[in-house]
Amino acid sequence: MHPDLAAHLHSPECNALIDALKRCHEEHSVRMYMGFCNDMERAMTKCLKQERLERRRLNRIKAKDMQERIRENQKHSSFVPPDQ
Repeated sequence: MHPDLAAHLHSPECNALIDALKRCHEEHSVRMYMGFCNDMERAMTKCLKQERLERRRLNRIKAKDMQERIRENQKHSSFVPPDQ
């Protein structure tokens, strides 16, 4: 299953591969069932995976920065949690 293939969600390189795959499916409606478009689909999937891994890496960095800012704010906060 692919993620949403909307153009605004992907890089120009992946969009070119997505468009090529869609064209292949339109032009070869029967041959696609025999694997005619598989190479394009594999290339598109590889591109989408690279985008996903990059987003994940950037999100991890962003989350670590956010956690560090929260820890710093807690150090300077006057709030003292009640004993449990």
